[in-house]
Amino acid sequence: MSRARQPPLVTGISPNEGISWTKVTIRGENLGTGPTDLIGLTICGHNCLLTAEWMSASKIVCRVGQAKNDKGDIIVTTKSGGKGTSTVSFKLLKPEKIGILDQSAVWVDEMNYYDMRTDRNKGIPPLSLRPANPLGIEIDKGRFPQKDLEALFPGMSADFTSENFSAAWYLIENHSTTSFDQLKTAVVNLKKQANKKNEGSLAYVKGGLSTFFEAQDALSAIHQKLEADGTEKVEGSMTQKLENVLNRASNTADTLFQEVLGRKDKADSTRNALNVLQRFKFLFNLPLNIERNIQKGDYDVVINDYEKAKSLFGKTEVQVFKKYYAEVETRIEALRELLLDKLLETPSTLHDQKRYIRYLSDLHAPGDPAWQCIGAQHQWILQLMHNCKESYVKEQKGNSLLHSPMLDLDSDVRPSPIGHLSQTASLKRGSSFQSGRDDAWRYKAPQQVVFVEKLTKLVVSQLPNFWKLWISYVNGSLFSETAEKSGQMERSKKNARQRQNDFKKMIQEVMHSLVKLIRGALLPFSLREGESRQYGGWEMKSELSGQWLTHVIQTVRLSSESLTALEIPNDMLQIIQDLILDLRVRCIIVTLQHTAEDIKRLAEKEDWVVDNEGLTSLPSQFEQCIIHSLQSLKTVLDCKPGEASVFQQQKTQEDVCQLSIGIMQVFIDCLEQLSTKPDGDIDTAHLSVDVSSPDLFGSIHEDSSLSSEQRLLIALSNCRYLERHTFLNIAEHFEKHGFQGVEKITQVSMECLKELDQRLFEMYIEFKADPIVGSLEPGIYAGYFDWKDCLVPAGVRNYLKEALVNIIAVHAEVFTISKDLVPRVMSRVVEAVSEELSRLMQCVSSFSKNGALQARLEICALRDTVAIYLTPESNSSFKQALEALPQLSSGTDKKLLEELLNKFKSSMHLQLTCFQASSSAMMKT
Repeated sequence: MSRARQPPLVTGISPNEGISWTKVTIRGENLGTGPTDLIGLTICGHNCLLTAEWMSASKIVCRVGQAKNDKGDIIVTTKSGGKGTSTVSFKLLKPEKIGILDQSAVWVDEMNYYDMRTDRNKGIPPLSLRPANPLGIEIDKGRFPQKDLEALFPGMSADFTSENFSAAWYLIENHSTTSFDQLKTAVVNLKKQANKKNEGSLAYVKGGLSTFFEAQDALSAIHQKLEADGTEKVEGSMTQKLENVLNRASNTADTLFQEVLGRKDKADSTRNALNVLQRFKFLFNLPLNIERNIQKGDYDVVINDYEKAKSLFGKTEVQVFKKYYAEVETRIEALRELLLDKLLETPSTLHDQKRYIRYLSDLHAPGDPAWQCIGAQHQWILQLMHNCKESYVKEQKGNSLLHSPMLDLDSDVRPSPIGHLSQTASLKRGSSFQSGRDDAWRYKAPQQVVFVEKLTKLVVSQLPNFWKLWISYVNGSLFSETAEKSGQMERSKKNARQRQNDFKKMIQEVMHSLVKLIRGALLPFSLREGESRQYGGWEMKSELSGQWLTHVIQTVRLSSESLTALEIPNDMLQIIQDLILDLRVRCIIVTLQHTAEDIKRLAEKEDWVVDNEGLTSLPSQFEQCIIHSLQSLKTVLDCKPGEASVFQQQKTQEDVCQLSIGIMQVFIDCLEQLSTKPDGDIDTAHLSVDVSSPDLFGSIHEDSSLSSEQRLLIALSNCRYLERHTFLNIAEHFEKHGFQGVEKITQVSMECLKELDQRLFEMYIEFKADPIVGSLEPGIYAGYFDWKDCLVPAGVRNYLKEALVNIIAVHAEVFTISKDLVPRVMSRVVEAVSEELSRLMQCVSSFSKNGALQARLEICALRDTVAIYLTPESNSSFKQALEALPQLSSGTDKKLLEELLNKFKSSMHLQLTCFQASSSAMMKT
């Protein structure tokens, strides 16, 4: 995405060279839209953002830090434009280092003391009254290179306090563009300053004029007296008198000047004391200033003042200074305790923690505050996690006490996917049982699910700051980024290397607590016996459904991705991957178990509405139930980066395979239950007609209930469809979702289904074939019929016609349910009838000529009628029956047999049409 503004471009810097902490003006283009837009500023590779002052989009003022490079670019970075470039460079000069005890002709100008920490001037009393601007006019720095000025004035200096001060250099450097009128004003200002310095001496002289005049008068009187007496006369005693006069003059002078000199000494003492107070006012006011700044929270100011006081008065021998410096140390010690308490206070932001650690480091606090903070943060995170668990467990127990028996009916948040079927019309094949599910249950999240979401959110919100604090501790960025703190950084890195294993144990403890708390809520059986009390305590009335476990897995996965983004080593996060794998396995097992329960309920919702293919909605419901369960497991089965396959363990493969087989077996049992249920147990309250089907058979839908034989046929039709379509489709879905052992699942399921199909088929054949077979023998020998003594055959007897009518009835019933079942059922019925007929023929001891002809006529009539359903077994039975008869010896008998057969087929043409239709249908299939 393109930025809204162009990258910053630095085109100029003034001055372009200087020592560290030189104030420079940077000019250029696109230097930001405001102070907040400026996010980076480096000069010669040093970060100068702390002292940067944004003036406009083309101007920034800052101070050069202590860079390592002698010369480098000026790089500006903004939010709107990104990282910029520079067309100019800055050269860093090396200043002369002056130690604290080294003699220097220049005193530090404290009148405008600059705090490098906060980039602001402080109103600290000056240690020197040297004026910053001796000319008293505006200073206009010129652009003359420093090297040129040094070459022009060798051995000189522009510092007016220096012994080699050069006025010309000073004017060129500071007033090269100043007008002549302004220079005249500067001369007047210099004269005024000089006059002010002389005012003190003149005032002193003026105040003592009377004393000087008295002394002068006394000396004059003595001189005149000496001249009047004459040198010769008083020469002897002159010396003594002169001494006396001088003594008296001295005493008089002492008397006259004693008060003045006393006042002068007192004034000098007071002046000296004031000078000392004024000069060292910083130290004397420092305890009070420290108290005030601590109350305001200006810890940077306190630390800066303390460092300065320590450098100036830390080793002083002056008692007054020692006393006040001791007061400073007392207050600083209290500040250390206050900052340590704030550092260990929770909750706290990462920014505040770093700030307090830097303060304590600058104050040289004992111990390792950074490591103390890491330890306190670790314990606080663990406490938060356990408090979260206790609060939800307590809330769960409180809610369970408030539940009434009526409310307990809704305690199962997993709805039955079949519940909707009882309120709607019968399902058509291909429809989904999920179409009308009530979604209100989704918003009733169990306490365990809400707890896991809260717990993971807590860890994801707290652990990043904890990890970043450790990284800052390792790389030393907790301290200042300047070179002067390199010693602290090295000590920090050394301590971090020694404590890497301890921190690793902290992270592992947090991860173990997170995983065990989740296991206690969702997988309590996976905890050891001693851990259940600490991490468990939940009331497990019923296990969570697969839907909720899927939601929990997604939550834990998102938490794992967030922690991985912090670049935490994978070995520390492996325990979370193990938890996700166990949750995925449990989710699959629970979902399959619940699916088996849902399928078991399908028997209650069978509506017995048959479509054109002889199927009810049951196979479709079964298939849709399986597909829905597998689709709900898609996100669980899919492997995210770093996750192992859920089927990597052999036990999981076996369990899932057995559960899948169990699901198929449950449905097979469901079919058997439906097909073998007694008439009185059939639920007919929900029966309805599928009006959408064009094949409406009144024989099925007119009655309010179905016969046992009809249910068996419907079950057989469903079994046939399951074998040829449903089970194969389900196997494809199993393979699509990565299930193992699909061949075994399909094989076992098919075997069970075929066994059920065979049992139901045999049951139906028994119901239908046995009455027909049982009616043959009584029908043959009705009216005392005897094969040895019978009349010439006049046609097929009634017993065979009745048997054919019964077979036609079976055909009609099967055809009504499912056309595809007709060949199978009819072939088996014909086999039973032919076998019985063969037995009866073989049991006859002898046949007369007419008896043999009558038997051959009936056997051939039956064989030709059901020829389309003959099988090798039935053919063999008919052959054995005919072989038991005497052979026709004359052509007349054969002709009579043929005529009687044609007469039979002609008379029963209408009844036998069904066999021809079924033949055509069978040939098409």
